[in-house]
Amino acid sequence: MVKSDIEIARDAKMKPVSEVGEKLGIPAEKLIQYGPYKAKIAFDYIDSLEDKPDGKLILVTAITPTPAGEGKTTTTVGLGDGLNKIGKKAAICLREPSLGPCFGMKGGAAGGGNAQVVPMEDINLHFTGDFHAIGVANNLLAALIDNHIYWGNEIGLDTRRINWRRVVDMNDRALRTITNSLGGVANGFPREDHFDITVASEVMAIFCLAENLDDLTKRIGQIVVGYTRNREPVYARELKAEGPMAVLLKDALSPNLVQTLENNPAFIHGGPFANIAHGCNSVIATKTALKLADYVVTEAGFGADLGAEKFFNIKCRKAGLNPSATVMVATIRALKMHGGIGKDALNEENVDAVKSGCTNLARHIENMKYFGVPVVVAINRFSNDTDEELDAVREVADGLGVKAIVANHWEDGSAGTEDLARHVVELVDGDTAEFRCLYPDKMPLLEKIETIAIKIYRASGITADASVLKQIEILQQDFGNLPICFAKTQYSFSTDPDSKGAPVGYEIPVKEVRLSAGAGFIVVVAGAVMTMPGLPRKPAANSIHINQSGVIEGLF
Repeated sequence: MVKSDIEIARDAKMKPVSEVGEKLGIPAEKLIQYGPYKAKIAFDYIDSLEDKPDGKLILVTAITPTPAGEGKTTTTVGLGDGLNKIGKKAAICLREPSLGPCFGMKGGAAGGGNAQVVPMEDINLHFTGDFHAIGVANNLLAALIDNHIYWGNEIGLDTRRINWRRVVDMNDRALRTITNSLGGVANGFPREDHFDITVASEVMAIFCLAENLDDLTKRIGQIVVGYTRNREPVYARELKAEGPMAVLLKDALSPNLVQTLENNPAFIHGGPFANIAHGCNSVIATKTALKLADYVVTEAGFGADLGAEKFFNIKCRKAGLNPSATVMVATIRALKMHGGIGKDALNEENVDAVKSGCTNLARHIENMKYFGVPVVVAINRFSNDTDEELDAVREVADGLGVKAIVANHWEDGSAGTEDLARHVVELVDGDTAEFRCLYPDKMPLLEKIETIAIKIYRASGITADASVLKQIEILQQDFGNLPICFAKTQYSFSTDPDSKGAPVGYEIPVKEVRLSAGAGFIVVVAGAVMTMPGLPRKPAANSIHINQSGVIEGLF
């Protein structure tokens, strides 16, 4: 009988986190422990690493996601274990899971099978409290805004032009649009308000892009919370919000250290969504890992169009990171779906559908060449995959000048990724990477948007009404050097989630642009995007409970 992910995780022989830290040379006294298996790394120790050389950075990304699954996090874990197995000093960097998907439909984000991070239940449920701190800091700013208005609104905030939203780390569609301050004059001035899920907030983006506590505080002060009647921006620093918000975030900002099933080090820190925000773990965690390990494997959310593009154009640009290799994850099942096969027929051999679906894989590989980082395809193998189907993927990859390597990490752990690990080392140590961003800082905002739309999404162009174009024109004056963060469906290159494969010749409708001045990017909302998801008809929460032995059931 095949064990579930949680059963495999419970069978793990975890080592004390101090022993995991020893693998990277971290003294036990520099670990702030949250029980025996979780810890944060002290900032004074991180600061002491400044003069150490950096290791090599490897990005794991994927084809366009489908309900069949791709296994990007699983592959990240498996590759990290594989690198350690072949004798390399390696660590992985992941995002923290959001409670919204855990109790909704998507599930957690701790890997799967024999390629997981543990303690799995803790990581998926509250972990070290980072998301709580981010949510409270976000909502403190919201409270300060309404309090300022209540006590006379000296700054002159226009209540119709307040951008700042409250957040909660749960899928709750009832909170998408609300009216606050009801109940009489003692409760303030009623106005329309909104909630986002915590991982979509600008505080989360700032948290993951900040270099240190001082940088975090400065970025918070730069948040534009709204505008006056004269359309002048109002900053969080004008409400004296940056100090108390940084206080709430200071402990959370230290990166978290845990382990894989094979007791290798894993940094899990921060968690912005990739279809809304930039979808990468924290800069602090990544840079710390690079000082401590020779090879660091990290991931970017969803497909390469959303995740890898933002990883390169936002995170690497802002943090000065130079990635050495990209691993493109694909599954035969997902490629069949991109080839037009329904979910019920995925277990049947269909080489033609795989070849057809490889148009999606090929598009992503071609896109990665814009960034000058060498690529390898990791085929995350399922038991029903046939040799003929695997050969079809290899043939497509060979035609594009990259290798496709089968990985069996879900079933075999590190033993299933040795070949992949060796090839990644070959790519990395070959020093062939010539990393570059897709566009320069000084390119006008509208041209940046069009460049991403045409080059990455293969659209013919964008459409936008006059009000959106005017908004872009206004932002260009003071924020024209910022990069673009596309917010769109993750299920297609286009804005139609049902358009699989590699569509071309369509237009991308730009519905809205949002300034994230603290995070340092412009969010471009393309198509219908929910920043507060709802629960499905049968949420995962319905199956989660504690049994009579005090053990959690129903969590994956």
